[in-house]
Formats: sequence, structure tokens, C-alpha cells
Amino acid sequence: MARALHALLLALGDLSSPRVRRVLAQSLALTLLIFVAAGAALFFGARWGIAQMGWLGGAGLDLAGAAVLLLLVAGSWLLFRGVGVAVVGLFADAIVADVEARHYPAAAARAVDVGWRQNAALALASLGRLVLGNLAALPFYLLLLVTGVGTVLLALAVNALLLGRDLEAMVSARHPDRPRFARGARWSLGLLSAASFLVPVANILAPILGAAMAVHMLHMGSERS
Repeated sequence: MARALHALLLALGDLSSPRVRRVLAQSLALTLLIFVAAGAALFFGARWGIAQMGWLGGAGLDLAGAAVLLLLVAGSWLLFRGVGVAVVGLFADAIVADVEARHYPAAAARAVDVGWRQNAALALASLGRLVLGNLAALPFYLLLLVTGVGTVLLALAVNALLLGRDLEAMVSARHPDRPRFARGARWSLGLLSAASFLVPVANILAPILGAAMAVHMLHMGSERS
């Protein structure tokens, strides 16, 4: 965990890079656009479907629309991490290349170029695993609601496992010859990344921080930063 905390501190410093800030702005804008478009489509689609069934009308339809909106807000908390990491995955090569060039130039010189198709494939695979993993855990989330904190702790553990794997894959794509992360390192990376999604404001930065952390975790100790 000490190694992961050190990587987090280095990743926080990487936010000062103009290139990283540019990717942050682009990824945040795309993430918000996806959420607004998907949320509007689901809201009006659900409202239209309820109206077509003829079950409700007038004030009842408005209340149903409000309930759908609340469900969307609740669901967005769960899905933000998946969409955020997937979107950042589209720009992953730019982030990884920038962090490597400044901290690990020798590794950057040996890196394999990752095209947009591979980035897109990694991003979609990451989104799919995060959504399916959390859907599989959803019954347990609901059962643990009575405990007060059980749902949050289980969600943290599930997403730590998923994010650790996805962030490792994101940075390892440029260095297929490097050995995989040790299990403890992958878990620590995923845990800190998943925890950052729970912190207001920090959750906006979490996907970028996670990607930068993964770079440091991969190369830390291999050359002087």
C-alpha cells in the first residue's frame, strides 16, 4: 500500500501537466455529454412508455417521471466510474505517454505505440466488466443496505478488483514485455482508485489519477524519476 500511496502523490503532481489537464477537460466534457444524452433518452423513453401503457396520467405521470429521474441520479453514481474510466481509456495513450516522458524517459523510448482501435477496445472492455460486475453484485448491494455501510464497503471491494485490472491493462498495453503487477500492487491500485470515486470533487479527477497512478506503479523503481 505504501507504494500505491507514493504513486498517488506522484499522480497528483501530474495534474499540473498541460497535456494531462487538456485530456482531463476533454474526457470530462465527453463523460458529461454521454450522461446528459443517456439520461435524457432514458427519462423521456421511460415517461413515454408509462404514458403508452395508460396506467398513469396527469399528476401520476409527473410523479412517475420524478421517480425515474431519482433512479437515474442514483444509477449515475454507480455508473460514473465505469463511463469515466472508459472515456479516459480512449485518451489513455496520451496520459500514459506524457507521464512516462516526464518521469520515465527510458521506458517511454521503449514503449509500443497503442492505436485508437486498441484504446477503444480496452475502454469498452473496461466498461463492460465494470457494468456487469456491479450488476452481478447488485442483489448483495441491496441486501446490505440494512447494515448502513455494507453496501459501500462491498462496492468498494468489487470496484477495487475491477479497476485494478483495468488500469493495469491500460498501461501494460504500451509495455507488453513487462511482468504483470503483483496481486497486492494491483489491489492497492484498484482500492485507491475506487476510493477516490467516493470523494466529492476528487471523483471527477479519479479516472485521470488512476491512469497516472498505474504508470507509476508499473515503472516505479525501474529508473529514477
